Amino acid sequence: MSFTRPRRRLAATLGAFAAATLVLGACTNSSDDSSSSNVGKSNTDNDKSGDKVVIGFSAPAADHGWMGAITSAAKAQAEQYDDVELRVAEGTNDVNLQISQVETFINDKVDAIVLLPFDGAAMTPVATKAMEAGIPVINVDREFDSTFAARTTVLGDNYGMGVSAGTYVCEQAGGDKDKVVAEIAGIDSLPLTQDRSKGFADALKKCGLKVNNRVAAEFTVESGEKAASNLLQAAPKIDYLWNHDDDQGVGVLAAIKAANRDEFTMIGGAGSANVMRDIEADNTVLKATVIYPSTQAADGVKLARLIVQDKALSDLAEVEIPRKIQLAAPVVTKENVKEFIDSAFES
Repeated sequence: MSFTRPRRRLAATLGAFAAATLVLGACTNSSDDSSSSNVGKSNTDNDKSGDKVVIGFSAPAADHGWMGAITSAAKAQAEQYDDVELRVAEGTNDVNLQISQVETFINDKVDAIVLLPFDGAAMTPVATKAMEAGIPVINVDREFDSTFAARTTVLGDNYGMGVSAGTYVCEQAGGDKDKVVAEIAGIDSLPLTQDRSKGFADALKKCGLKVNNRVAAEFTVESGEKAASNLLQAAPKIDYLWNHDDDQGVGVLAAIKAANRDEFTMIGGAGSANVMRDIEADNTVLKATVIYPSTQAADGVKLARLIVQDKALSDLAEVEIPRKIQLAAPVVTKENVKEFIDSAFES
């Protein structure tokens, strides 16, 4: 890789570690390749064709809908630019293989790397190696252990998801502090699950509610059905149920149907298309979902292009790309579902 990049960009790649957070709420990508028309460009000079940018991309295996959407959206975004070549490594849940993929990108001297690590801590050393080689790394979704491992980090808002879900419950409860609230979490050992649950509990506390019944699943259909069956047996009455993940929610809904329970309102998480169709049809207990954007890697591709081409975000006065961008976690209901359904992923 040539080291004749403008001084400002190289300095930003290796040394700009001031914290700057930008909250972006727009979701513009869909989970399947046929929806690439939903990936939009802003009407700015930033989108004008420039120097060619070769971007290496690596993410975990697409073993559920959201993760599949991450890679599809990244590909669709890259296709919008004639100056971007996206080299996509095969999705893997093998940390050693993902490290090898990044090593290959470094050896190939790509211009930038967009990386959603299977394990952020395990991938930190090789990401740092890429940065030290002058290759900006855009860290997506799961953070590295070191600030020096990434030029920019794009995150969803797990705590914010919980806050959004809890706030929705409070609004629906209308001040009634006797409502029974249940929660089906994801994998409890993961910080993202802990953050979601904390946000949910904190928001409920504001209106005098709490989680009365809670179980954890594993972000899969099968685990969602099993966890929901256990919860429904343990809780003869529920008013509100928040399920952290719409992929596991397919199983949750199956368990609810099998138990013939319909006395409560269910809120989903992540924002899948099938959930949004259920919300729009208004014929199940599912009345809302909280977005966890599957556009994070697509945003990473756009940011990688801007960084390499020495550009900034056009709507900011700042002349450098921010160090951290955290996307919003809006609530989708029947009233606003049309704003989000075109950018949703399939569970």
